[in-house]
Amino acid sequence: MISSIRGEVLHVGLDHAVVEVSGFGLHVTATAQTLAELRPGEQVRLQTSYVPRQDDAPLLFGFASSEEREIFITMLSISGVGPRLALAVLSVHTPSEVRRAIAESDTAAFTKVPGIGKKTAQRILLELAGKLVIEPAAEQTEAPDGAGGPAGAGQEAPAASGAAAQVEQALTSLGWTEKDARSAVERQLREAPELAEAEVAVLLRSTLRMLGGPGR
Repeated sequence: MISSIRGEVLHVGLDHAVVEVSGFGLHVTATAQTLAELRPGEQVRLQTSYVPRQDDAPLLFGFASSEEREIFITMLSISGVGPRLALAVLSVHTPSEVRRAIAESDTAAFTKVPGIGKKTAQRILLELAGKLVIEPAAEQTEAPDGAGGPAGAGQEAPAASGAAAQVEQALTSLGWTEKDARSAVERQLREAPELAEAEVAVLLRSTLRMLGGPGR
C-alpha cells in the first residue's frame, strides 16, 4: 500500500495532479480543495490511498490530510460506494462537515452530493456512524456569505472565462447536469466577481463549497 508520497508537483489539472517521485511522474486524483493548494514546481507531501482495479489500471488518490484519507477509505467499505463517489463527498464537504452530518444524522448533507439519493445517504450515515470517531465539539464551518441566498437582482455574471468553462466540465464529471453546472458557476461569479481571474482549482473549490452550503 502507498500511504503517502513526497515530491515535486509537475502539473495540476481539474481532478488530478502529477507529482514526480524518484524520477517517476505519479498521476494522483484529488479533490478541488487539495488541488487548490498545489503549485507546479513546489514540493508537496500527500497522504494517499492506492485503489487496485480488476479490469483497469489502479488509481492513486491524494489528500491534504490524514483525516480526508480516513473518511475516503472508510467510505469505500460501504456497499455501493466507489472511489468516485467517496471523492465527490469530500469535494462538497470538509471532513469536519462529514463528521458533523453523521453526529446529527443529517441525511440532506449527503444528498447534496451528485449520485447520492436518500436511501444511499441513510446507508452511509448508518455505516459511517459505526466506523468513524465522531468529535461532538467539532468546529462549525460556515458556508461562504450569500451561499444559500439568491443572486442579487439586476446583477450579471462576468463573462465566462476559460477557467469557468473548465469548472463547468469538472462539475458535470462529478454528476451535475450541464445546466446546473453552468448556473452554479454563473451564480458564484455574480457573488464573487473577483474569482473570474482566479485559477481553475480555486474557482472549482469555491463553487463546490457554495453547492454544499445551505439552500441547494
